[in-house]
Amino acid sequence: MEAHVKRAVDAFKQGLPVCLFDSEKREGETDLLFPASTASPATMRQLRKDCGGLLFLAIGDEVGECFGLPFLQDLHTTDDAVDRHPVLHHLVTNDLRYDARSAFTLSLNHRDTYTGITDHDRALTTRRFAELASACLSEGVAGEPAMKRLGEEFRTPGHIPVCREAKGGLAVRQGHTELAVGLARLAQTTPVVIGAEMLQPDGDHALAVAEARAWAAQRNIPFLEGADVVAALQGEAAPSSS
Repeated sequence: MEAHVKRAVDAFKQGLPVCLFDSEKREGETDLLFPASTASPATMRQLRKDCGGLLFLAIGDEVGECFGLPFLQDLHTTDDAVDRHPVLHHLVTNDLRYDARSAFTLSLNHRDTYTGITDHDRALTTRRFAELASACLSEGVAGEPAMKRLGEEFRTPGHIPVCREAKGGLAVRQGHTELAVGLARLAQTTPVVIGAEMLQPDGDHALAVAEARAWAAQRNIPFLEGADVVAALQGEAAPSSS
């Protein structure tokens, strides 16, 4: 593992933020990412103030499978849904310029939140989802029992949009969801990551990668590119020569 990647992984293990740029061939955006299990109101405040983009929760495919979380794109294109709500036929996602499909699944609020939008509320939703996911994965709880536990604590729709890793991960899709989850895997933390896209101050465009690098360097925040995460995971998966 290269030194700058190890530095980012070590920081993430400690609950510290990492900046992650996908690539110029994709969205061309840098996300500021934190392990969801360490989310606090200060975390949400930093994401909200320093980034400007959408706060999102990236989850591993195994987490989505555990709780049975569907992709919204699949929900919106079933024959029954389109028949009942014809507007969905007109709103179909078929023109993404950087991908074939969306990673969004259900949005959530913890049941102990009020509106769900405050820094306190969003931190509670984020942290408790990560804790519940970790518990269910470690205990081997999935399907209906896991859904029941999820429903006891959370409701949908909510103020934390959730994005689910594609089955096959970075081998089939190299979006910010898969990259964020890949970073969590490198750090051996629960594959649940909170983040937001970094925008220019006026919000008209994504923050240029050079500016994002400079911003991160000024704050001693590790900076990675998507290719770094892919290479590091491939290196871990490579068979030993011994």
